[in-house]
Amino acid sequence: MKVATSNRSEITLEAWLPTNWTGRFLSTGNGGVSGCIQYEDLAYTAGLGFATVGANNGHNGTRGLAFYQNDDVVADFVYRSLHTGVVIGKQLTTKYYGQDYRKSYYLGCSTGGRQGLKSVQDFPDDFDGVVAGAPAIAFNNLTSWSGNFFQITGDNTSESFVSQQLWSVVHTEVTAVRQVFSDYYGVNGSLIYPRMQPGSELTASRLLYNGIPFIYTADWFKYAIYENPNYDPATQTLQDAAYAHQKNPFNVETWNGDLSAFQRRGGKLLHYHGLQDFLISSDNSPRYYNHVSTTMGLPSSDLDQFYRFFRISGMGHCYGGPGAWQIGQRTIGAAGNPLNAQNNILLRMVEWVENGAAPETVTGTKFVNDTASLGVQFIRNHCKYPKRNVCVDPVNQVDPSAWKCV
Repeated sequence: MKVATSNRSEITLEAWLPTNWTGRFLSTGNGGVSGCIQYEDLAYTAGLGFATVGANNGHNGTRGLAFYQNDDVVADFVYRSLHTGVVIGKQLTTKYYGQDYRKSYYLGCSTGGRQGLKSVQDFPDDFDGVVAGAPAIAFNNLTSWSGNFFQITGDNTSESFVSQQLWSVVHTEVTAVRQVFSDYYGVNGSLIYPRMQPGSELTASRLLYNGIPFIYTADWFKYAIYENPNYDPATQTLQDAAYAHQKNPFNVETWNGDLSAFQRRGGKLLHYHGLQDFLISSDNSPRYYNHVSTTMGLPSSDLDQFYRFFRISGMGHCYGGPGAWQIGQRTIGAAGNPLNAQNNILLRMVEWVENGAAPETVTGTKFVNDTASLGVQFIRNHCKYPKRNVCVDPVNQVDPSAWKCV
């Protein structure tokens, strides 16, 4: 269905209402700057008995052209599409089943992770439980950081460009590599965005260090920040980054550290981030967690009552990678795993919200060649921040008990 959000904007919304309804409502999110309904997530969560809604984030397609000279579409992208879909979706759910839903949930990663945190920050009554993966928070700074890699490497004819054939680097290339793995600072010396964490090189080289300005950065600056389709992202400077941070359309930055309204209403937040993420630095997630802790004046022991963050070793961007990345975060992240709270982060959230069983670890599985039929390669219990996984028995490192949270 189409739902107007202003006199010049609308969202496309779908509701999947299963016959095996559990009395739970759930909204999915989106990805990148795209306006695509996440049908995989709709199917996955509806299959688990959630009355599920998903929207197109106010525009169609995977690019940001729709933002151009239409702030209402930008508003839909930043917050309004998700919130509108939740309001309408809850009404549809109640009407269809003839009774109220019992609890409401959210599941999303990347832009979807940012949307989940935006709901926690600005619409604390929308959800009882939010699962937010690899959130694209500090969004303007993230897009500036992504665009800065082209400034570091140049195009594929530049002396500083590091192709995979030249990974035994010397001279000019060494400086480029150091910059990639260094924090990105602004005109006044303040941090724009943390470094790209080591371990993501193979995939990131094809997306961020490929001699071409990153496409999401180009679209965001052209159509939302400068509203100038002729803006050349190859010329990006620290002044551009400062302007984007200052403009911050509809507070897309999503960096509010005061989650007290969500805490007071009894909401629960599970936040995860893969430590080999090749699009969003996994160093940014503990930075936000610490920001919440400082802003609210709460140590981890108190934050644990409503907010828990897990670093997933060996996970790429939202899924995939050499680690035990299958945690039930989507269809591909649940395939082959038991559908129980121990092995599924969404069902773990349900247990926390409805039965008070908060997770101390998140269990991940790695199948041989990421194929369940080939058997389990290893299982890992991922630790709750600020603890980290330490191998205490290297000889048996594929055994979950060989790792401890310290």
